[in-house]
Amino acid sequence: MKGNVCRDMLTCRYSIILLPLLALLPVLRVAGQADSLVAPMDIPLLPSGNFMELRSDHFHSGVDLKTNGAHGVPVRAVKAGWVARIRVSPWGYGKAVYLQHNDGTTTVYGHLSAFNKAISAAALAEQYRLKEATIDYYPQAGALSVQKGEVIAQSGNTGGSSAPHLHLEVRRTSDQHALDPQAHGLALKDGIPPEIKGVRLYPLDANSRVGPYPGKAQGFPVNGANGSYRLREEHVVTASGAVGIAVHAIDRYDGSSNVCGVRKIEMRVDGVAAFSATLDELDFDLTRYVNAHMDYTRYKEHDMHYHRCYTLPNNKLGIYGKEAWRGRIELGEGIVRQVDIVITDAAGNKSTLGFTITGAASEEAAKWSGGANVASNKGAVLLQWDKEHSITKPGTRMVLPAGALYEDAILKYERRSAPPKAWSPVHAFMDPLIPLQASSTISITPDSVPKGMAGKLLLVGLDDQGRPTARGGAFANGEVSAKVKAFGAFTLMLDSVPPKLTPLDLKPDMRGRSSFSLKVADNLSGLDKWTATLDDNWILMEFDPKTKALTHIFDSHSESPGQRRFTLTASDERGNKSEYRYEFQR
Repeated sequence: MKGNVCRDMLTCRYSIILLPLLALLPVLRVAGQADSLVAPMDIPLLPSGNFMELRSDHFHSGVDLKTNGAHGVPVRAVKAGWVARIRVSPWGYGKAVYLQHNDGTTTVYGHLSAFNKAISAAALAEQYRLKEATIDYYPQAGALSVQKGEVIAQSGNTGGSSAPHLHLEVRRTSDQHALDPQAHGLALKDGIPPEIKGVRLYPLDANSRVGPYPGKAQGFPVNGANGSYRLREEHVVTASGAVGIAVHAIDRYDGSSNVCGVRKIEMRVDGVAAFSATLDELDFDLTRYVNAHMDYTRYKEHDMHYHRCYTLPNNKLGIYGKEAWRGRIELGEGIVRQVDIVITDAAGNKSTLGFTITGAASEEAAKWSGGANVASNKGAVLLQWDKEHSITKPGTRMVLPAGALYEDAILKYERRSAPPKAWSPVHAFMDPLIPLQASSTISITPDSVPKGMAGKLLLVGLDDQGRPTARGGAFANGEVSAKVKAFGAFTLMLDSVPPKLTPLDLKPDMRGRSSFSLKVADNLSGLDKWTATLDDNWILMEFDPKTKALTHIFDSHSESPGQRRFTLTASDERGNKSEYRYEFQR
């Protein structure tokens, strides 16, 4: 038992079903406690994302609840406690508040548009004390107490959110691990079993082989519905040697069409438990290992949620069972294995898939492409996942620390001509669809260094269309070096142009207005620092990366009447600085 997580999913499911009028008045209940909890919003709770759903480079750490596309829906404390943390950032959870409770849990409310009066005052005081818009503030324990059902904020779309919603988490306070909110009583109406959409096989040894998929399919398609699935009769699954399986499985909730994640995966081979994964607790230090759990290529290129039913060598997640097979299936010629997979969602709904794998004849398997990490040409260099590697090519170098890869990979490198505005050739390392757990260091030597401009050079990554994305870096010993967390194509570019500041709604007469904004445009490296003053006194301006605007909302530090002098200075990541001045009547 970990914390208060409900391990008996059947019990959890029936306790949810017994809650009345769930579709209209959603209610929370903590497993093992009699007292009901106040819902976080007074609207139907419809999820757009759920706990430990597969996301880019991380598992989702909570439940995303729709707000009907609106900002400003009142957000309530689900139970009594106190404000343990207030975080404000242009990124991540945006405006977020963390409430600590006496039962050993912490609840997190993210992407908020505003806090209530007391929390807002505390956040504003800290921002002005530090003269920083971005804060991570831990108030004194108990200083800001919160009653059950009290409105603590309004919902929004701040930070890394792509649409208005409320992000809600339940964490164990002692280690800050995220826990399944549904197992802790978040009642979401769900009578729909998981959907199983496909199966893939993977060679696990150099001599292993897997048969081809039908047509251009990414796996073997699955037929079925309502919890019962099977492969199409015309598709025969064949392989040779040691193989692993991945299953494409998703879940949906009543009243919501959004794709969500499953909670448990179990696989039996010839009736023997061979693999299991229970996605009910998240250690934030390990969340990037989601790239080892899922088929990264299928996710990035096709938005498919393939869960590996075996473990890659560098996978430190603690979500897996103790089965001796660890998902490894051995196939000799003519051997037929019966595979049965059970997928369970957070409400306890189950779906099953059964099929057979036949061991191929050696002459047939010899026609198929190579097994795990087999080089297709002589002289290929194998990068072992548990070793450090330093790859040096003319004009560039890549240092890959031990444990950066999830499994061994074949080294690939290509040098291309410099594109327009670049100060070096393009150096392409590896396949961008090979994920990285830890950063690699890319160093590139420029063709020349403009006088006095070495500090303006930066590493950029190029996408398939040649569009650059700044990766930063520093110039030293004749080269620019930067840490990157993805393979790809890199070159050097120069950023000596300061950000452009454009007022959106500043007027000579600002009496009666509640706020003003300026748009920030930068040609490459991106906005890094900014400072705003009124009559030489610091004022708060918050940045929204979605609109690329800096906004000041008049507050107790800036609302004084009279003629006011406004100054904004902003610099990009390469230190190029702009200044804007304006006077208005307040």
